[in-house]
Amino acid sequence: MLVEFRRRVDALGQCRVDNVEVPVLSREDDHHVRNVLRARVGEEIVVTNGAGSWAFARIDERGIERMSDVVIDPVRPETTLYLAPLKGDRSEWAVAKATELGISQIVPLITERLAVKFKGEVRAKVVSRWRRIAAEAAGQCRRTYDLVIAEPMAVSDVPLEVAVCDFDGEADWTGVRSVAVGPEGGFSPSEWGPSRRRLSLGPTVLRGETAGVVAASFLSFSNGGWGFTISPSANE
Repeated sequence: MLVEFRRRVDALGQCRVDNVEVPVLSREDDHHVRNVLRARVGEEIVVTNGAGSWAFARIDERGIERMSDVVIDPVRPETTLYLAPLKGDRSEWAVAKATELGISQIVPLITERLAVKFKGEVRAKVVSRWRRIAAEAAGQCRRTYDLVIAEPMAVSDVPLEVAVCDFDGEADWTGVRSVAVGPEGGFSPSEWGPSRRRLSLGPTVLRGETAGVVAASFLSFSNGGWGFTISPSANE
């Protein structure tokens, strides 16, 4: 398995295709591979359908040709990060890192203290850009299951099983599959009910984008996505 993944890492790149059995690059990906990456005939790339199936393909004069059997990667545990949009490109950075960390889904979270405009055309553009960033990051890190960027959701509509990151929260992330991270300045005290589970991100105050990445790491690690789990110290 390590040798196979090493080959995937060494490939020129990874591209999304509709049919891994008979892969055809989109016009944009073909341009990127040939003109940006400067692929030569015979070089190898990875193709995936974003639903776990992938294969190696060879660049030829007119397109690509599949060069291996189609493989289906195991499904990882479903994990969801509810992320409040941040100023500038900080949210995009967090989205890319959450993709690399194996998070299944990100839900843009509408909170009382949002420091950015998030309505109408701006909202649609932000969601579209997050989806593009996630797709690019998936190719870079060789993940074969797409990260889903869901439609934005208000705090009042977040399911009860979703935990909330809070400085005074507990340290045990065992069994947590979804968590919410607030905007600059954190959540308003009135946004979440008293029964909502609260989880700590550590002993320091984190910036919004850092909090998103730490939460994504804890979600992935505690659900076995990286081959080990996080649990409280036996001395606590």
